[in-house]
Amino acid sequence: MKKRNPESLRGKEGKAADSPSQPRKGSGRSAGRLIDARIKELSDWRGETLARVRILIKQADPEAVEELKWVKPTNPGGVPLWSHAGMICTGETYKNVVKMTFAKGASLEDPSGLFNSSLEGNTRRAIDFHEGDKIDEKALKALIRAAVTLNKSTAQS
Repeated sequence: MKKRNPESLRGKEGKAADSPSQPRKGSGRSAGRLIDARIKELSDWRGETLARVRILIKQADPEAVEELKWVKPTNPGGVPLWSHAGMICTGETYKNVVKMTFAKGASLEDPSGLFNSSLEGNTRRAIDFHEGDKIDEKALKALIRAAVTLNKSTAQS
């Protein structure tokens, strides 16, 4: 069996893959710390929006599990993900938008019309938040609870 050279496990900058500048995916408390760091790193309206969305998710479902997924060189901050009996949603940040994508959004009732993105697919739906947007917190928490209820009902089937 060929031995690996420790240098081959390092990134382009010569830092180990588990260094603070290259966070690894995680779940639970470690993911929470990585998400905290991501919010702090953004240090603008996107960080504030992601932090607010995170609080609303936790208020709507205190049992939601936080994870950080899809960490890669092109996205070193990864993507926050919340789940309960399956994926609820992700919280992606882009230059001009914070995108909250619901994994089974197409199967959810949206009486308040929060979904405004990814409307053409058969599975996902998303909410794009732009700078200055006001979040309808009551409607968003209801949507989160509906996603959890749907996850639980399909998990029991």
